[in-house]
Amino acid sequence: MKSKGIGRAVVLGFLGLVMALPLVWAFLAALRPPAEPFAAGNVFFGTHLSLDNYVQAFALAPFLQYYGNTVLQVGLILGVQGVTAILAAFAFARYRFPGDRVLFTLILVQMMIPSAALLVPNFATIRFLRLYDTIPGIALPFFGSAFGTFLLRQSFLALPRDLADAAAIDGCSWFQELWCLFLPNAGAALAAFAISSLSWHWNDFLWPLVVTQSEAVRPLTAGLARFTQMGEVGAQWGLLSAATMIVTLPLVAVFLVFQKPFVRGYLSSGLK
Repeated sequence: MKSKGIGRAVVLGFLGLVMALPLVWAFLAALRPPAEPFAAGNVFFGTHLSLDNYVQAFALAPFLQYYGNTVLQVGLILGVQGVTAILAAFAFARYRFPGDRVLFTLILVQMMIPSAALLVPNFATIRFLRLYDTIPGIALPFFGSAFGTFLLRQSFLALPRDLADAAAIDGCSWFQELWCLFLPNAGAALAAFAISSLSWHWNDFLWPLVVTQSEAVRPLTAGLARFTQMGEVGAQWGLLSAATMIVTLPLVAVFLVFQKPFVRGYLSSGLK
């Protein structure tokens, strides 16, 4: 049994290394001196470490502005999603009403629709509402979350129904039940949902690029596109890697800090 555990650890470690290799390469490429080109057999290490690519990246793009826009966008989405997903999950987990199964199934069906298929109708709606090139316009299509509703409903269902019924008999309102019973027992699921939403919308590229045109409202991913438009001067892998690290490292740090509640939230919800 011990050898079996060691073998499993070796396999998982190897798979983890393979998955982390692109990130490791980008990290090393960003620290490579700009004057040293990449060559066959020499794509990882330069003669010394240099921060010149990071300095140049900050000089070419207003990353502080991008960071502010991204934090506002992600915070707005997560705040509204938190309210809508929690209330919807509580309603489906606590109450029975005509058509509840059909309605919940329709919400799950929404998860099967690729976001690219909704690009045109969402864009038309944003233009109609005069929210084009604004942060609320980027956030509006994501104010509801089918995934968040499903994840939190699964967590709420783990609470014994008799306990909620006893609270109702004692005179608790629905809000008191939600606040005092359901939410304290769903902390891990809430953390998992928050990290998933943060990761998804922090990395979203296509929709922000389509619905914005000015640097004043563009998030990090859309701003990163300017570094891919330097083909006329050759592929600047070190510069592009530095810009990518500026966008990615905060998200990696957040995941490393909150990885335990993230995993625990998925396990407690019954998802595999």
